[in-house]
Amino acid sequence: MKLSIILSNLNNGKIMIAIFALVCIVLVAIVVGFLMNSTKKKE
Repeated sequence: MKLSIILSNLNNGKIMIAIFALVCIVLVAIVVGFLMNSTKKKE
């Protein structure tokens, strides 16, 4: 019952989407940084 209330609240949904997008951006930045560092060490 609580889950349906959370999903029906548009303001909370926007906040959750924004947090999810921020986490995805941070994870992509970490992966790209790791790949750039690993290629520099091989040279």
